[in-house]
Amino acid sequence: MTWTDFVEWLDQNKVVLIAVTCSVVGAGGCLVGLRAWLQGPMCKSKARLDGKTVVITGSNTGIGKETARDLSRRGARVVMLCRDLQKARTAAEEINRETGNAMVVHHLDLASLESVRNTAEILADTEQNIHILINNAGIMMCPRWETKDGFEMQLGTNHLGHFLLTMLLLDRLKASAPARIINVSSIAHTQGKMHWDDLHLTKDYNAKAAYCQSKLANVLFTRELAKKLKGTNVNAYSLHPGVVQTDLGRHIHQSVNGFIHWAFHFFGNFFFKTVKRGAQTTIYCAVEESLATQTGKYYSDCAEKQPHQLALCDDDARRLWDVSSELVGLGV
Repeated sequence: MTWTDFVEWLDQNKVVLIAVTCSVVGAGGCLVGLRAWLQGPMCKSKARLDGKTVVITGSNTGIGKETARDLSRRGARVVMLCRDLQKARTAAEEINRETGNAMVVHHLDLASLESVRNTAEILADTEQNIHILINNAGIMMCPRWETKDGFEMQLGTNHLGHFLLTMLLLDRLKASAPARIINVSSIAHTQGKMHWDDLHLTKDYNAKAAYCQSKLANVLFTRELAKKLKGTNVNAYSLHPGVVQTDLGRHIHQSVNGFIHWAFHFFGNFFFKTVKRGAQTTIYCAVEESLATQTGKYYSDCAEKQPHQLALCDDDARRLWDVSSELVGLGV
C-alpha cells in the first residue's frame, strides 16, 4: 500500500476508524510484531566514505536528514541543500555534534529554476568534487499550486527541479567518478502515468495523480540518465524508501480534509517506517559495493525490484528527457 492508497482507504472507511482505533491498544503484542516486520531491512554495508563529498536535497528533516547522518558517520563531507536554512543549520549542527565531520549548508528552492541555477553555481565554485548526489526532497498531494516558473508544484519540485540540478552538476560528477546519482521515487509511481497532453494538469487537477506522475518521472529520468552516462563511471539509481512517517503528508488536510490528515498520521505511528528505516534504501544505493557495476535500476528494501511497466518504456524516458530539457531551458 502506498501513501496515496492509504489516504484513499481512510477516506472510504471513516465509519470503521473509531472501532479500529479502540482495538489498537488491546492488540499490543500483534501490533508490535507487525510494526517490526513493516520496518524493513537495514543497509548492511560497512563501506566508508572518507574523502567523499555527498550532496543531498531536502536533508534538514525526515529520511534526508537520516541519510545525511548515516553518510556523515561514514566519514563523508555532507552538503545539505534545503529551502529552510534555519532548520538546515540546526540539523547540520546536530549531526556535526554526533559525527564530528564537517557539514555544509546551502539554500535551495526546487520550485524555482533560478534558485536551482544559483545553488549549482555555488557548488561549482566551492566543491572540487561531488561523488554522490541524492535527489531526496519532495512534496506530496498538495493543492494545485504552481512553482515560480509556472509548473505544477509536484512535477516541478519532485522532477523538474532535480532534473535541472542534476544536469548542472553532471560535469563535476563525471570529473569525480566513480560517482552515483540517486533519485528518491516511490512505489506510487506504479499508479502514475505521464499526462503528455497536460503535464501540469491544468484542466483536471488531482493531487494523487500529480504526485504519482512526478514519481513515475523520477524512475523514467533515472532510466534515461543511466543510458546517457554509459561509459562515464557515473551510475544512476531510483528507489522506493517505503511508506515512512515523515511530514511529507503535511498537505493532506488541504488537498483531502483535516480528518484524513489526522488519521493518516495517527495510523502512521503504528504502521509506517521510522525515518531511520525509511532512509536505508537510499543509504544502500549510496554505499553498497555490489551496485558499482549496476545503473538505471530501481530499488526497495535494500534490494533491486522491478518497477512498473510504464517506468520501463524507453520511448517515454526519452520523451520525458526532451520535454524536461525544454521546460528548464536547457534545449533538447
